[in-house]
Amino acid sequence: MTSPILVIGIGNEYRHDDGVGLVVARELRAKNLPNILVSESSGDGAALMEAWEAAQSVVLIDAASSGAAPGSIYRFDASTQSIPTSFSFHSTHAFGVVEAIGLARALDQLPPRLLVYAIEGKNFTAGTDLSPQVVEAVQKVVEQVIQEIQRLIHMCMKGKEV
Repeated sequence: MTSPILVIGIGNEYRHDDGVGLVVARELRAKNLPNILVSESSGDGAALMEAWEAAQSVVLIDAASSGAAPGSIYRFDASTQSIPTSFSFHSTHAFGVVEAIGLARALDQLPPRLLVYAIEGKNFTAGTDLSPQVVEAVQKVVEQVIQEIQRLIHMCMKGKEV
């Protein structure tokens, strides 16, 4: 494999459900999976672009606030599709995930493979506990990301660019 798959958990662990990306990243890190590099981010767009600069395959995990049922899981292949304009990531940054993806796309600086997982949050006020529906979604996203990683590694082993 030319480079490890970069997994970035995004969020603020002190704003309840906004910390879900960090929780998923920590769960993945604890599994000690081969060929992945797990990091955490506050969601600042410039920092994200810098983090994925040399990566071939990136998986972002963040909280969403779109009005859907709490715990809903979304998956976007940002390397081939735009994030819908009606979709919102919960962020305290004016230049966050969606803006970083848009700018990187315009500058032709997206990683070759960029997947985004988002979990619909319920509570973004100050505090550290996740909502029960969001807790339920964590393990599902962990399992989905592991499947994505296995698929990407398999593609790489077959000689396809990952």
